[in-house]
Amino acid sequence: MTDGRLLLGATPLGQPSDASPRLINALRDADVVAAEDTRRVRTLAAALDVVISGRVVSMFDQVEAARVPALVDEIKAGATVLVVSDAGMPLISDPGYRMVAACVAAGVPVTCLPGPSAVTTALAVSGLPSEKFCFEGFAPRKGAARRTWLATLADERRTCVFFESPRRLAACLRDAVDELGGERPAVVCRELTKVHEEVLRGSLGELAAWAEDGVLGEITVVLGGATPRTDLPSLVALVEGLVAEGSRVKDACGEVAAAHPGVRSRQLYDAVLQSRRDG
Repeated sequence: MTDGRLLLGATPLGQPSDASPRLINALRDADVVAAEDTRRVRTLAAALDVVISGRVVSMFDQVEAARVPALVDEIKAGATVLVVSDAGMPLISDPGYRMVAACVAAGVPVTCLPGPSAVTTALAVSGLPSEKFCFEGFAPRKGAARRTWLATLADERRTCVFFESPRRLAACLRDAVDELGGERPAVVCRELTKVHEEVLRGSLGELAAWAEDGVLGEITVVLGGATPRTDLPSLVALVEGLVAEGSRVKDACGEVAAAHPGVRSRQLYDAVLQSRRDG
């Protein structure tokens, strides 16, 4: 078996001193350092007082597929290749998956140098339940796709972590209020581990109002899980009862939803229409 191997190195989110001794050694000793941003990894090495002795190559999304075959060949020939992203763990909404998959297929060793991750850091400080959670990567950029994606989280019982651009955060939170309700608990983590770290906890409605003034920095959002939904057929029956008494469907849905936390008027309206179609 080859002596070569692939190393996945978690890099600090903001504080260079969060780098692990294993990462420091790998930066110094690896034959090849494949970095999402070569300038960022050289800046990190300088902050750690490490001299990178190996070759430094770029490994961002657009070039990863082209880089993989040659790097796998080098590992087969005995080289140690270290993959690092700009911050946190490679592969987690960052490059590296194609490289790992190719190494696994080629039967060469893959080792992880664990360390910082914005996902678990945000989850830990959020104050929301953490025994079960899901990670959704980056929220969709376009409004329609984002709203569709948020709708899939309406009944998600687990705490959800996702990344968002500061430029789109306000729009994302507004859409979340529309799709999930303004009372759903959430946390916005800004600049985790950095000098201007900020962790804002509240309801989606409160956080959406805060974000309207504009936000800067790296953003991680933690969304509380959905409260178990009250039996919808029973609520549909309540709506139909109000309609029979003369209320409009929309008004009846609003009245019933207001009396049952965790149920959205729009959700109930759709259920009423579906029930009528099925009936």
